[in-house]
Amino acid sequence: MSNKVPKVKFNNGLEVPILGLGTWKSKPGEVTQAVKDAIDVGYRHIDCALVYGNEPEVGQAIKTKIDEGVVKRDDLFITSKLWNTFHKPELVIPALKQSLSNLGLEYLDLYLIHWPMAYKEGDDLFPEKDGKTLYSDADYVDTWKEMEKAVKMGLTKSIGVSNFNSAQIQRILDVAEIKPVTNQVECHPYLNQKQLMDFCKSKDITITAYSPLGSPDRPWAKPDDPQLMDDPKLKQVAEKYGKTPAQILLKYQIQRGNITIPKSVTKSRIEQNFKVFDFELSGEDMSYIDTFDCNGRVCHLNWIKDHKDYPFLIAY
Repeated sequence: MSNKVPKVKFNNGLEVPILGLGTWKSKPGEVTQAVKDAIDVGYRHIDCALVYGNEPEVGQAIKTKIDEGVVKRDDLFITSKLWNTFHKPELVIPALKQSLSNLGLEYLDLYLIHWPMAYKEGDDLFPEKDGKTLYSDADYVDTWKEMEKAVKMGLTKSIGVSNFNSAQIQRILDVAEIKPVTNQVECHPYLNQKQLMDFCKSKDITITAYSPLGSPDRPWAKPDDPQLMDDPKLKQVAEKYGKTPAQILLKYQIQRGNITIPKSVTKSRIEQNFKVFDFELSGEDMSYIDTFDCNGRVCHLNWIKDHKDYPFLIAY
């Protein structure tokens, strides 16, 4: 089954399966089974991060499937991310090594700067005082130079960014010896990221779409927030193709050439999300889904918009 998944080529010549399993919000008690199920179904791309708090459990699943002979390490594409409290140059490599230790791996396929905003260094991943997040003056450009070192040390094959806007990417490109291969951002029909996609494409940087289903289980969702998967327009398209709304949303990203990492811990949904390679959306339907855009960002982090590197104050 895994050979059905098309691959996207990075600007460094390496390839990534276009569909992966996301692990944000997957509880440690559930994620091991989810990753095992995903590998059995045919997923070969797993997206992780230190801050998700579940890397050891993801690593357990990977080890089990390698030990069982289902996959070899080089069959898998594993991503992790540098958290905001580790942006100071001297903290980057130790943080990456911590993720490798958590995952039980000798190298990552991709390591990302999780957000452009640096938080105050220390043991607390969410440093606060009087309910306010504490910031660091670290500059992500300096962080990037350490990311490049990680590639040279063989700790990760590729490096990239996440939640960066076009100006922030340009600042990195201005100094980069090794270009970012991807920008992992929230992307779904309510926030289709057309301008950012065009910018990244012009720089030979891929887009990885997180929350492609609209992140209905985000912790700060309000009861009256619009739910993308309940959108009657989307349901109409799904009925036309005899597919689920989730399958339409994933196919939409894949046909745009975006790497896509839906999260699920439910075996039936993990299987269902994988069944998107047996149909094509028409050009008319792709254009129609584009019209759903309403700048409907759900992972906005509004509570830290006073940070000097908050990325969402410019258009894209």
